[in-house]
Amino acid sequence: MLRTLFVFSEMVPYSKTGGLADVGGALPLALRQLGAEVRVLVPYYGCPATSDMRWCCAVNVPYTGETAELWSPVGEAQILFLRYPAYYERDGGPYQDTQGEDWPDNDRRFALLNRVAVEIAQGRVSGLNWRPDIVHANDWQTGLIPYLLDLEARIGAARPAVLFTIHNLAYQGRFAPGAMAPLHLPTADFHWLGTELYGAFSFMKAGLAYSDQITTVSPTYAEEIQSSAFGMGLDGLLQTRSEHLSGILNGIDAIHWNPGADPYLPAHYSLQDRLGKTQCKAQLQSSLGLRPDPHVFLLGMISRLVEQKGTDMVLDILPDLLRRGMQVVVLGSGDKSFERQLLEMAAAHPTQMVARITFDEGLSHRIEAGADAFLMPSRFEPCGLNQMYSLRYGTLPIVHRTGGLADTVTDADDFRHPLQRNGFVFDRPHSDALHDAVLRAEALFRQPALWSHLQDQAMAGDYSWQHSARTYLQLYHEVLARRAGGH
Repeated sequence: MLRTLFVFSEMVPYSKTGGLADVGGALPLALRQLGAEVRVLVPYYGCPATSDMRWCCAVNVPYTGETAELWSPVGEAQILFLRYPAYYERDGGPYQDTQGEDWPDNDRRFALLNRVAVEIAQGRVSGLNWRPDIVHANDWQTGLIPYLLDLEARIGAARPAVLFTIHNLAYQGRFAPGAMAPLHLPTADFHWLGTELYGAFSFMKAGLAYSDQITTVSPTYAEEIQSSAFGMGLDGLLQTRSEHLSGILNGIDAIHWNPGADPYLPAHYSLQDRLGKTQCKAQLQSSLGLRPDPHVFLLGMISRLVEQKGTDMVLDILPDLLRRGMQVVVLGSGDKSFERQLLEMAAAHPTQMVARITFDEGLSHRIEAGADAFLMPSRFEPCGLNQMYSLRYGTLPIVHRTGGLADTVTDADDFRHPLQRNGFVFDRPHSDALHDAVLRAEALFRQPALWSHLQDQAMAGDYSWQHSARTYLQLYHEVLARRAGGH
């Protein structure tokens, strides 16, 4: 049985700032269902859902003198919480304080996570009596794991294979060069072939340079990041590693996101019977103070309110959409200027627009079910999950052709793929192109037979983790075989 150690910086339902946490909660479970033996290491930030935990063991961290502890939720021994209260149990988020500023000791906080992962990977945590065949690291917060395992191999120690997944290349874990010595890392590796990235010490660069295999979260994004437009300064390195770089599309939790049984919805529905979706729209309108009208075109948006997600483009076109009588519901938080503009626009049009600047799990499900179409105009999007939630809920996505959005949404006018058309796609990340796509969507919404046909194709798709998990499992075996062959 293949033994895999996953390492994440966040994981639902215990911590979440974005899609990385959703992957942490779903992919290990899907692999276990395929017969893999999987454990997950994640920091414990303090969470009411985890009040019932059991102590596993202590871990003496090499070089630093720190002693951390591993705990597990009762009944879930496969989840290992890394407890070190001074680093993780703070007011604020996993990466930032209550003012939205990065924690100044993020290098030390996540270096500890990486070193504990390596102790487990090397079988040196006596309380576990377990050693993986492969370590699956994720994003910059775990980028030192491949590097630390390479250091182990330099002194002759056997080590497991390591796969590193890029969820978003824009976040690179950059720190001052002087951070290496306090982290007890050899400064001799601070060069362009090692951990150095444009004069900074980068966790992400270390992960890319020293891993056995690199994956990212969609095939299109794997191609995009090898270009200067999307490579974020790492395209040259990724081109040199292209033989060991692949894209595997994320899936969604098809149990948690299921319009036929979703506990957050006022009515359930399915591909075969969408009457409940009409009820969900009516309830969303009434609960948010929007004018009840089944014939108005209702747009939903759930997003970090930042430029990457195209929030500025949405703000550009909102006045005209509202003038045309559409309704808009926005849920999310981010750039304070964007938040303010959305709130002001909603206050000026209270029966047409609502902006909720928060995270609300229940409302996010009700928006996915109650909206007619979903706005997701990201300038770049490694994979994206909300467009897949929307497809499953029969809420047609309006997306920019990039990354995972290009891999999952086929334009309604793309007659090359008549059986796959399930949304609206625009090619230029520009307000005018987004505006045109929204007007095309509204025009088809006014043709119920055509709209229903697109909903059929959207809801018939398989967006679960099963296919992706099988692909990962096959890749694990290929990487292990490559290492066994001395490559």
